[in-house]
Amino acid sequence: MTPIDNMWPAASLLPNPIPQPRRRLSGGSRHRASERRRCSTLTMLSSSSSSSSSSSSSSSSDAKEDLVTAAGRLLWGRGLPPQALVSAVRSGWSAAWHLMMRQLAPSSSSAASPPGSYARPTSSFPSVPASYRRNPKNLHLYVALPCPWAHRVLVVRALKGLRSALPVSVAAPGLDGSWLFRPRGPSAVGEDLRPGPDRANARRTLREVYGLRRGGYDGRSTVPMLWDAERKEVVCNESYAIIEFLNSADFGGEVHGGSGLDLCPSELKNEIDDWNRVIYPNVNNGVYRCGFAQSQEAYDTAVNGLFNTLDMIESHLSTSRYLCGDALTLADVCLFTTLIRFDLVYNILFKCTKKKLLEYPNLYGYTCDMYQIPEVASTCNFEAIMDGYYCTLFPLNPGGIRPVMPSACNHDLLAKPHNREALSSSGKQSRHASET
Repeated sequence: MTPIDNMWPAASLLPNPIPQPRRRLSGGSRHRASERRRCSTLTMLSSSSSSSSSSSSSSSSDAKEDLVTAAGRLLWGRGLPPQALVSAVRSGWSAAWHLMMRQLAPSSSSAASPPGSYARPTSSFPSVPASYRRNPKNLHLYVALPCPWAHRVLVVRALKGLRSALPVSVAAPGLDGSWLFRPRGPSAVGEDLRPGPDRANARRTLREVYGLRRGGYDGRSTVPMLWDAERKEVVCNESYAIIEFLNSADFGGEVHGGSGLDLCPSELKNEIDDWNRVIYPNVNNGVYRCGFAQSQEAYDTAVNGLFNTLDMIESHLSTSRYLCGDALTLADVCLFTTLIRFDLVYNILFKCTKKKLLEYPNLYGYTCDMYQIPEVASTCNFEAIMDGYYCTLFPLNPGGIRPVMPSACNHDLLAKPHNREALSSSGKQSRHASET
């Protein structure tokens, strides 16, 4: 089968016309015959349109399909669309795709990066003011379930027992790429991780919330976002700054269950920073650099960096339960929220196809180990993740078709024994990322 047949598979199913003997016609006869063919075609179109208005929604769809088919036959008979039309559509779609991608996924201007390399925009509110660390009151968290950057904040919030101390509003992706709130949603504590209303400001979109701050706002309205509900001000929308803040701030008596957990102990701070310098550009942002690459060279560079780093971490995790030895840290949280989406989304949609996570025994076991922490599992919503990527990122999936969920992401498989606790040992020294 030729490439053009693959583009238009229905053409191979059309019956071949039966050859008919041809006879010469006079000029007037040829004109009348042409008129009869045109009227016959118009009658077929009219009949198709008329039947669609009187049928059910299913038959209406069929009628529209027949109308399109009939129009195609009128234009080019029973053959394939003309090559000129195919070329024009391809050129038009390519131009539109590059235009959208330049707006949605801006390219790097660095001379060190290949042309068409994705560059993540910097956060407009990159740090949490020191005053909030001493008095973290009246704060509200805005998140969205598909987003890995928001997910890391939800994981730390859950591990630290901050569900009551830090209320949350969950937005859902809109078809235009914005974050929307749904008019009704669950109100009970513990059931807050589904899209619902804006519980702090009663707005319809996250952009409207950003616009409430003094002086307004015309930048990107991103999640996660920490909001001061009393002052009506954006506190921070940089995910790592937020999780550092949640780990270290004193929320007093509002903490339940995780007050003794320190995800960034001082003795591991340098090692955690080492890992983040490796994981962020090559894995966390690396999958986006693959998916949003606008040239082959940019994609090749990103995908090689991604899998070289995954190979390195796979080797490290063969002798270490977590990245920094026996201790669960912020570095693990940051890696986990990318890994849990890898086979689900990035392997397929972002073309990270060299290997699946399931093909890395240590990385997959590590992911299962973290998923089996109840507080972590409570933040994972695989259906929302798939919908948020496959049904929203139109330039990468124009048809909006969502594939079946991979078996590796099945809850029962993720909950199976992983035996990684055998790697824990007080006498075993962890290694820095730079030494691995």
